[in-house]
Amino acid sequence: MSNKTSHESDVSFIQALAELLRKNDLTELQVKRDYGENDSLNVRVSRQTQVMMQAAPSAPAQQALAGATSAPAPATADTDPATLPGVVASPMVGTVYMSPEPGAAAFVSVGQSVREGDTILIIEAMKTMNHIPAPRAGTVKRILVEDGGPVEFGAPLVIIE
Repeated sequence: MSNKTSHESDVSFIQALAELLRKNDLTELQVKRDYGENDSLNVRVSRQTQVMMQAAPSAPAQQALAGATSAPAPATADTDPATLPGVVASPMVGTVYMSPEPGAAAFVSVGQSVREGDTILIIEAMKTMNHIPAPRAGTVKRILVEDGGPVEFGAPLVIIE
């Protein structure tokens, strides 16, 4: 492959990543392509929007309103789940799946005991199913993501205490 053709395909690949970023409302995407010995492409596409920064303060308020209809809002409704003890953060950007296949029972539920290393959910990233293990033994206190929903790097997934 000529250098010009390689460059053009890399540009097309980066444009496709940027479109994927926009289409899935992600803030960052990182990919490494190995072409051979001493030949690779590392790409990190990211964006920051003020909309996300403005939306963040209103999210706990929306959660408190949603929680008020089903149960009294706990004192932690205003607390960022990412700062709570026992939080398991997402190691990657992708789509969350709570069960091994559609229609199957979820890996975990609130109140369930888990051992270190037990699969708590799957994150699909770039057509790869990544099993996310429990980092420690404990009880699942909260599940902070929805089945089939998008998740970003570092986002809180579950709380295990």
